[in-house]
Amino acid sequence: MQTKILLDEGEMPKRWYNIQADLPTPMDPPLHPATGKPAVPDDLRHIFPMELIRQEMTTERYIDIPGEVRDILTLWRPSPLYRARRLEAALKTPAKIYFKWEGVSPPGSHKPNTAIPQAYYNREEGVERLATETGAGQWGSSLAFAAGLFDMECTVYMVRSSYEQKPYRKSMMQVYGAECIPSPSDKTRSGRAVLAHSPDTPGSLGIAISEAVEDAANHENTNYALGSVLNHVCLHQTIIGQEAREQLAMVEAYPDVVIGCVGGGSNFAGLSFPFAGDKITGKHPETDIVAVEPFACPTLTKGLYAYDFGDVAGLTPMLRMFTLGHDFVPPAIHAGGLRYHGMSPLVSRLARDGVVRPVAYHQNEVFDAAVMFARTEGIIVAPEAAHAVKAAIDEAVRCRTTGEAKTILFNNSGHGNFDFSSYEAYFGGRLVDYEYPVELIKESLARLPATG
Repeated sequence: MQTKILLDEGEMPKRWYNIQADLPTPMDPPLHPATGKPAVPDDLRHIFPMELIRQEMTTERYIDIPGEVRDILTLWRPSPLYRARRLEAALKTPAKIYFKWEGVSPPGSHKPNTAIPQAYYNREEGVERLATETGAGQWGSSLAFAAGLFDMECTVYMVRSSYEQKPYRKSMMQVYGAECIPSPSDKTRSGRAVLAHSPDTPGSLGIAISEAVEDAANHENTNYALGSVLNHVCLHQTIIGQEAREQLAMVEAYPDVVIGCVGGGSNFAGLSFPFAGDKITGKHPETDIVAVEPFACPTLTKGLYAYDFGDVAGLTPMLRMFTLGHDFVPPAIHAGGLRYHGMSPLVSRLARDGVVRPVAYHQNEVFDAAVMFARTEGIIVAPEAAHAVKAAIDEAVRCRTTGEAKTILFNNSGHGNFDFSSYEAYFGGRLVDYEYPVELIKESLARLPATG
């Protein structure tokens, strides 16, 4: 009848797992934004430290976690794995529901799992300042936290709609010592260009990325840090799934279903990649791995698998991924962390190959699930994590119908303690179930870059 399954600090993984080692064929290379040719390490040196570039491109199965990074991670890791017994009882399901609780980190989400090593590797190469973007604020808060620990400066460009919806995320960044700027801003050329064309824009992650990359490229003491999408970010997050696998083994369990929300792909990759590796290599070929996104930003379910820029201004390398088009500006839904036009190339590859199954939900049904979870398990989750809660509930209800006693695992990626304006809108009946029109997606996809 154990509720919390815990690992000792000494049992925290000592290596990150790189799923590239187990893919049947190599990933498509990133392309240089100007030449369209495969990018080489020197093309990225002006914004990333060499060790992160190496991790981005390597196919080694495991990468050692530096001791100094592990020491900091012990502030909250290993994170607990919970058995959601009260939710199971409320649903009258024979399924077993487990969730990995990443809200125990100081900034309250999974994002510090990569913020700490990114700040560390930059510090090791003498970088004094980091520039980044953030949607809902979890990543900006986490990089601010990490930069402060390594005595570095940090500037965060926060998507304007989230900046206005979640003011206390900005306050958290300021407490950690970072500067938080609403994006688009007049601080960068790319921001000014967007404002000249659309002064009332709610902003997007693609716009904020352009501003942060431009900032980093124009300051010699500054590098860029990204909180999702890229291979090295997904790599760092696999500490989540590795811990979960060990924790489930302690109760002699293995998941039939693995679930995570997806925006850029980092928390989903973190939980699912170790299990996806087991699926690819034939150890557990039947595992159902579910990626959950909002209908308002349906990257995996309605996007195109193609090369595209990671930002609006076309400053980043082109990545082959599921995309809605780099100039796609989604509506200002409350799950700000899921409002990115593209998807991690690794997650995209697994979805295209059928290893991962994508699903999409509307806002109100997601908040219905979040409220049920809070009233049974006590945790108020972020709107992003609520998408995974919704999918887990749906799977458990299916088990109630079929009588199957499946084991369901989902990543509860962060708390909703700064998201009460979202819950207030939900209870006030002001959440709109918006499904982005196919016609507008087609228009955006028509402007994808030519790659020959």
